Amino acid sequence: MLAQAAIEPPPTSTPVPPASRSGVDVYTSLHQLSSGFGNWREVGIRGSYESGAHRLRAELASMRRYGESGNYVGAGDTVTFSEDWFASLSAGAGDGAFYLPRYRLDAFVNRKFLPGRNLIGTVGAGYYRAPDGHADRSASLGATYYFSQPLVVQGEVRFNNSTPGSIRTRQQFIAATWGRDKETQVIGRYGWGREGYQTVAQGMSLVDFRSNEASLKVRHWLGPNWGVQVGVERYRNPFYVRSGGNLGFFWQLP
Repeated sequence: MLAQAAIEPPPTSTPVPPASRSGVDVYTSLHQLSSGFGNWREVGIRGSYESGAHRLRAELASMRRYGESGNYVGAGDTVTFSEDWFASLSAGAGDGAFYLPRYRLDAFVNRKFLPGRNLIGTVGAGYYRAPDGHADRSASLGATYYFSQPLVVQGEVRFNNSTPGSIRTRQQFIAATWGRDKETQVIGRYGWGREGYQTVAQGMSLVDFRSNEASLKVRHWLGPNWGVQVGVERYRNPFYVRSGGNLGFFWQLP
């Protein structure tokens, strides 16, 4: 979903926000879960549009998880204030499915450092309200570094307070992107920590537990303005293991 990271592993080797560009991504994914939790299926579309200092984003996804279908819609805006400062604000909502947010809000402020502006520091805050009434309030710190080679490394730590119960947890991730725009890029990500709440059925939530997740994606250009992305993911917590993959196509628009 749009608001899950301050700066996703970027598609270019230039400090984000990227050069003016509009685009569309469509994707589908399938995951298998152990311990009788069933399979996940999802299809979705994401779009972005540049207008002056603004980069507008939108997402629509339809999925089936834990035996229930659901739909999610999200939108956001990244605003560039100067050569050194930019910020983003995202909002999203589900259609009432128990595993989707009733609504969520996420905001990030980013500052470029060093003479080449190739180090980006990020501060963020978020709020998540679930249909069952539990809520998450989070604060995060992150950094992204662009090497002279086609390598980008990113890390983030997020502190979360979940209610009811005032459950305090921390999650972190590291990610790296190797490759160049218009060619082939490989994106790896690993996250770990504790989760406060995860709803897995009507009236049933997993509470205060450890988890980790690893993913690997390959983004390959097949033409001047379009390409394909394939990926695999594996998530583990004390209750089940989720593994699967995704396939998507992307287009850059004039």
